[in-house]
Amino acid sequence: MPIWGKVLGTFFGFMFGRIPGAILGFIVGHLFDRGYSQNFDQLGGFGRFFGQGDDFQRQAVFFHALFSSMGHVAKASGQVTKEEIQMATSLMDQMGLSGDTRLEAQQAFREGKAADFPLKETLMEFRQSCHGRRDIMQVFLEILIQAAYVDGSLDSAEHRVLENAAAHLGFRRHELQYLLSVYEAEMRFRTRGRRQQSSQGRSRPAYTEANSLDDAYKILGAKKTDDMATIKKTYRKLMSEHHPDKLVSKGLPKQAMEIAKAKAQDIQAAYEMIKKTRGE
Repeated sequence: MPIWGKVLGTFFGFMFGRIPGAILGFIVGHLFDRGYSQNFDQLGGFGRFFGQGDDFQRQAVFFHALFSSMGHVAKASGQVTKEEIQMATSLMDQMGLSGDTRLEAQQAFREGKAADFPLKETLMEFRQSCHGRRDIMQVFLEILIQAAYVDGSLDSAEHRVLENAAAHLGFRRHELQYLLSVYEAEMRFRTRGRRQQSSQGRSRPAYTEANSLDDAYKILGAKKTDDMATIKKTYRKLMSEHHPDKLVSKGLPKQAMEIAKAKAQDIQAAYEMIKKTRGE
């Protein structure tokens, strides 16, 4: 149970009101400590596994909100699939979560599958903890999008959950649709080599260089009619917004840095393809 509320309340109460003030300050401080403790308990057990300081509560909120929301997305279509469980497991591996921390992530995922899971309250708490930083919330939302697509498609129930999540985080519907289209382009772009190999000898159309170039423009949010100076400016802006070190400095847990790196690598690769195509 925290005690600093009582200590400080008693101290300042005594300064301004002597004995009566100290008693009143102690009572007010006790109520503050109890409220803080209850709020902290809502973070799940993650709070035990992060360092002290300003990052401590933010990281606990981030991970509890992330894995519980992933569980909620996975359950949206009815049955949680092997692919969805593997997605959560792989993300835990990617973030280096092990031991008790991993158990807490698994518990949060199970909480999210409950029919009465409070998605709005969970995401509003996360939004408040990261001070409404849009770049951090976008990384969070992009991970949920990745979770929804893990089985290769996005059904209507999963889409509704993503719409609700986006709205609670302050993203408009068209902004979510843009993120969805960019993610689809990134997935095609990342696997373009494997897609070309797997399509040989089959009737389905190959993923061509023209398709790759189209997706490269989508990843940058650029148009083919843009000149190279405009595309370069767009590229630099995106790299600045998605630079892993900058995101960590703004509150993204270091454990999630690899996810941010993958996004930055997609942006870099897309830009290099466009440059090469234009002979730059």
